[in-house]
Amino acid sequence: MENVFAPKRDHGIFSWSDLENIREGRGSLGENMPVMVYRLMQYTMLDVLTKEFGREKANDYIRSAGHLAGTEFASHVLDLKVDFDTFVANLAKTLIDLKIGILRLETFDQNTGEIVLTVGEDLDCSGLPITNESVCDYDEGFIGGIVEKYTGKPYKVKEIDCWASGDRVCRFKCTAA
Repeated sequence: MENVFAPKRDHGIFSWSDLENIREGRGSLGENMPVMVYRLMQYTMLDVLTKEFGREKANDYIRSAGHLAGTEFASHVLDLKVDFDTFVANLAKTLIDLKIGILRLETFDQNTGEIVLTVGEDLDCSGLPITNESVCDYDEGFIGGIVEKYTGKPYKVKEIDCWASGDRVCRFKCTAA
């Protein structure tokens, strides 16, 4: 029987409330799952999008999804009112706590706002075979969304090193747009 008092969900329009109470719903299994399951979802979704729209457009969609996730993550999980160093330290701790990856700030240019950072043991590619390509389009968007939400300025994020290209960390260059 349909619950007539339940709020209607606008399918296809993301809301943080879509995540709801995972602990309650997964009382026996808990909140964690293997990275393999995350990658299974991501790479099959990328496969379907690539077949439907082509590789470049599919990567744009994945990057856009990452950007939305990054802005929502920053808004709901991070303290956006702290100074930059504290923000980066809190972000690094949160990414480790959530087992997303190990963040390290390499450079920050206060004049231009350019940031170079690495993420080790990331969800998207750490452990993949070397294919001489960068594959972390979702991460580009995710990082861009976080930085944009914190700074209030749009950022272009480009992965410049990737596990899949033979590096052992993913390195991202973040440039104010």
